[in-house]
Amino acid sequence: MTSRRTLLKGTLFGSAAALLPTAASASTGGAILRLPAPACPHPVGMLTAHLTDPSRTDPWVGGVRELMLTVLYPARSIDGFARAPQLTAAEAREFAGLAPHIHPGLPQPGVVDWGAVLTHGHVGAPPLPGRRPVLVYSPGGGDSRTLGTTLAEALASRGLVVVLVDHPGDASQVELPTGMRTTVLFGPPDPATFRTMVDTRIADLRLVLDRLGSLPLAQVMDSRRIGLYGHSAGGTAAVYAARDDRRVGAVANLEGYLDLYPSPAGCDQPLLLFRTDGFDGAARIESSWAGLRGRRALLPDANHGAFTDYGSLVPQLQTAGRVTAAARTALVGTGDPAVTLAEVRRRLGTFFARHLS
Repeated sequence: MTSRRTLLKGTLFGSAAALLPTAASASTGGAILRLPAPACPHPVGMLTAHLTDPSRTDPWVGGVRELMLTVLYPARSIDGFARAPQLTAAEAREFAGLAPHIHPGLPQPGVVDWGAVLTHGHVGAPPLPGRRPVLVYSPGGGDSRTLGTTLAEALASRGLVVVLVDHPGDASQVELPTGMRTTVLFGPPDPATFRTMVDTRIADLRLVLDRLGSLPLAQVMDSRRIGLYGHSAGGTAAVYAARDDRRVGAVANLEGYLDLYPSPAGCDQPLLLFRTDGFDGAARIESSWAGLRGRRALLPDANHGAFTDYGSLVPQLQTAGRVTAAARTALVGTGDPAVTLAEVRRRLGTFFARHLS
């Protein structure tokens, strides 16, 4: 299947300059949003990495499979190291046009200054000494890795290294060294596309596990303490990727279906099965989780996107009059965003602390 849009930009990655906000992104006139700061003691550093897998052909556009990663980690010092934007300037322009098609109810282009949203990760900050547990995150279908920033920063601030994985082809947009890739997904995928998407994500996650030793900051990653977590299709992929992989010590599935294969029975690691009370796929979720051993948790007054940065951003958009109450409810639920975020952080932080200590 071919991507509907593949833009070759020839941009450079890996440098601090590629992650810094530009004057253009700060002057577009759209609503400016803010991500909540981590509540834990350590400041957060951030780096990006590009991986290729010559052994695989990209299922969406052909050629060698490529991935982009963000590595978040507890920093020793952040003095003199700038905060990274959530999206590069080029990604922000793409996302502005794609967002209302991927998630109906989000604003049309020009309404939000997506390029001005800053993370709390400081580009290239020196890491806190010591070897730390590693978490690898897979986002939901149609979403980019950057929409998992708030939760990942909270986990990194607790003392873990967190690797956010983009899956080009189904991610809304990913700026690679070879150019911009945009999603092939507009609307729910058919069963064959969903199967291809999850199988590709499983292989992507296993590639990341194979390459942890060569990533930036590998010296502070403890390969004996690895966890996987993911949202929606990312949760599906995380559970199946962990099957029969003894490198993985714990898995958290944030509202992902587990009926793609007969049963993920080989996943005998500690498992967190976390869902919202407002998701319209709840019956299928519960059916696909039936019989699995794992800790179950329910997020009240919430909907599917509450596990992502949308949980904090969409209520701000509603307050600013850019998103309707109905759209907010459909995207993230009606709950107080601070309370919802605190519960997600607490559940994930406690779960991985217990099983990767």
